[in-house]
Amino acid sequence: MLKIEDLHVSYGAVRAIKGISLEVNDGELVSLIGANGAGKTTTLHTISGLVPAAGGSITLDGKDLRKTAPEKIIELGLAHVPEGRHVFARMTVEENLYMGAYIVRDKAKTKERLEMVYSHFPRLAERSRQLAGTLSGGEQQMLAMGRALMTGPKMLLLDEPSMGLSPLLVKEIFSMIRSLHADGITILLVEQNAKMALAISDRAYVLETGKISMSGSAQELLHDDKVRRAYLGA
Repeated sequence: MLKIEDLHVSYGAVRAIKGISLEVNDGELVSLIGANGAGKTTTLHTISGLVPAAGGSITLDGKDLRKTAPEKIIELGLAHVPEGRHVFARMTVEENLYMGAYIVRDKAKTKERLEMVYSHFPRLAERSRQLAGTLSGGEQQMLAMGRALMTGPKMLLLDEPSMGLSPLLVKEIFSMIRSLHADGITILLVEQNAKMALAISDRAYVLETGKISMSGSAQELLHDDKVRRAYLGA
């Protein structure tokens, strides 16, 4: 579904991404793990058109994303849940969700997607009239994910969904990610909690200072000595 070949990204004279290649097949949950500053968030921003690539190719179902505006990338079926959640604090939960459906013209389809989001995230249904800014961090993460689902995506880009959450909420968020994947949504997950990311993924890539240093099945990497020492605290 998603194919990246020899991708380069620079911020001025700084080379942030140095020729990486990766792919995510239809129905897969693939993790991109690595230390802070490795280039994980930059990779997602480049895929979704928020940061320009300096070289290489990015395609979604064969369509060239480098030549596609960010709003058109959403219409192609790619939804990005950003690091830090970025909910509309002064709008209600439901208003935030409807903002996610701005590209949908069919009111019946929008209502159907809203019910689907509430079925995945019952707490959002309970707080539908509550201002998003008053939600807990975990609830805001659920809202950001629900808002992305309102676009009807083929694929989700999730950037650090566990950031700043308590261990209990992290388990809950990862359970929800697993549930979305089980429902057939393709996911590219960027996550610092490498152990939990690998535990729910099909495959994974390790990004180090802008380069892919390792890749393989999630279980292979979970038991690799180098990965365990560097990212799993073992």
